Amino acid sequence: MAGVGGIGGDLDRWLEPFLAALGHRKRRLWAPLYLRGLLGPSERKSLQPMAASLGLSGHDQLQHFIASPAWDDAPLWRVLAEQANRLVGGPEAVLVIDDTALPKKGTLSVGVARQYCGQLGKQANCQALVSLTLAGREVPVPVGLRLFLPAEWTRDAGRCAAAGVPDAAVVARSKGEIALAELDRLIAAGVRFGPTLADAGYGASAAFRQGLSERGLTWAVGIPRNQKVYDVDVQLIPPAGRKRRPAPDQEPREAGAVLADLPWRKVTWRHGTKGPLTARFVAMRVRVGDGATWANNRHLPGDEVWLVGEWRSSGERKYYLSNLPPRTSLQALAAAIKARWVCEQGHQQLKQELGLSHFEGRSWTGLHRHALMTCMAFAYLQHRRLAGQRPARSGKNPDLHSGTATIAEPAGRTSRHHGAALR
Repeated sequence: MAGVGGIGGDLDRWLEPFLAALGHRKRRLWAPLYLRGLLGPSERKSLQPMAASLGLSGHDQLQHFIASPAWDDAPLWRVLAEQANRLVGGPEAVLVIDDTALPKKGTLSVGVARQYCGQLGKQANCQALVSLTLAGREVPVPVGLRLFLPAEWTRDAGRCAAAGVPDAAVVARSKGEIALAELDRLIAAGVRFGPTLADAGYGASAAFRQGLSERGLTWAVGIPRNQKVYDVDVQLIPPAGRKRRPAPDQEPREAGAVLADLPWRKVTWRHGTKGPLTARFVAMRVRVGDGATWANNRHLPGDEVWLVGEWRSSGERKYYLSNLPPRTSLQALAAAIKARWVCEQGHQQLKQELGLSHFEGRSWTGLHRHALMTCMAFAYLQHRRLAGQRPARSGKNPDLHSGTATIAEPAGRTSRHHGAALR
């Protein structure tokens, strides 16, 4: 089977640290085969088509490898983090936190529920995975995919048990809490990166932002327009009389209102295949209102950060907070914020070319292990690309001559200000 996918011994050499972590002889056999199935020419990357493309008589042993709870895949996730760090890690890399949805029919697949599905752009029956992507030089490598369990699942221990959810995972956790736990795993594995980036689904949470700061990370995250902020010179008035807490000497205001009347400046943050990518931006230093509650659900001023506004050509306005240094330029702020785009490319290719969304099993173990194998396949292709071994593309599909999936080129050369934003 060494020649499947036209990748030969190169894949075997790249897999050596993963196989060393596996240990068990049979798993050392089936892991490369499963990976070759994901990388191969089959349009559908579920078990039966992969088994057929590999020339196997059936798919039972692939099923056992991917779904068996008898072995721990945590060592493979660690090796993946180490390999991703070797490929693209460093102080100028970014770590992008996001989530991706897998549309599903029925109610038995683990974690499936009616919730927002980004792929469809609406509420739909789907599984939601919290994703972490390490990216350097506009080259993404997914390093974490962890299922979010909706409340209707965590409240039903029997349903979780039927889907094989470990007892320790049957607990209500927000996507932000899952992301912070995955961050700790990556930091423990020695992954190196600069800013951590996330959209407003995460950035709206004060606990999430504070969790990033407590870990000593720089970050830039989206927020809703009604996020309350204070002027940077806000002062606290000591409590008097019956008051138990100090009070600020000014009222907090919504982020959208604070930036509305300031001068917005056109900024180019990157040059894409269709020309420069531009929008109007504005930024000012503020104290974000995420401290202790002092009155009528109003919060005391917290840390001093950047409040950034983006005015897109469509007329839509987006808002962000960032703890990048005070002397960071507007162009560097914009470049850091917009570096988050690269995870969308990764999600699309994980689903379409490597079969993340094709898994038909229902179990917790099977879903996460399939997700792990798709991330390993993605990392391997990035290894080939960075080594100059990328096979030629044939249209939008995997190259049928080599039989391997491919990873798209970045959208264009990196902005010359990108490094400044990430230092």
